This record gives sequence, C-alpha cells and structure tokens, in this order.
Amino acid sequence: MPRPMKWRKVCSLPESNKFGPLDPPTNARNYVNMTVDEYETIRLIDLKGFTQEECATQMNVARTTVQGIYIEARKKLAESLVNGKVLFIEGGEYRLCDRLGNGCGRGCHRHGRGRGFTDNENRGD
Repeated sequence: MPRPMKWRKVCSLPESNKFGPLDPPTNARNYVNMTVDEYETIRLIDLKGFTQEECATQMNVARTTVQGIYIEARKKLAESLVNGKVLFIEGGEYRLCDRLGNGCGRGCHRHGRGRGFTDNENRGD
C-alpha cells in the first residue's frame, strides 16, 4: 500500500498568479505551470533567506522533499525567463496555514492579517 500523501503547508497564495512577457503569444505551449508549493519554496528560500532545512520545517515536509520541489521550481522560473513563456502559479499538494501560529514561523505571510479563510481555501483545491 502506498504511503499517504503529506500536504505541504503554505502560508499564503501569491498576490498575482500570472507572470510573463507583456505581449505573450497565444500558443498553449508558451506557458509554464508552477504549483503553489513550488512558489512557496522560492518565496521562503530565495526571498526570505531560509535554508532548505528551515523551509522544510515551515512547510511540514522532509528536507529532501523541499529540495526536489525547489529544483523543479527553479527550472520553471528559468524556462519562463529564458524562453519568454508565461508563468502560471496554481494547483499543487498544499494546505494553507491556519494563522494560529501552529508551526508557523518567521516566514508566515498570514500573521497579523485580519481576513478569515474558508475550508475550501484551506484545502488548497
């Protein structure tokens, strides 16, 4: 029997989920899809300065899992930048944190925000 999937904890969704050239071609092959959990590794490691170990703790997964997610995210960023493809951030295997400080640390975007979240948002669907 396969091991149950472990959800990756994400502290916020991106404010924008589409990036790319100003006049993108309409060809369906000219886009790259990054998952929300891949976005979270980029945010924590490259923007917040976390180590992979700290990122893994924040996301509630193993360091080796973070390493794999991070490698894929960097490839997708490079493909978008170098080849002028539109980058979409959506989907993935994640759950939003509950804002209650349960394991959330210095990288949590949701601390101090007044907005409540629904169950649908917490599922990451």
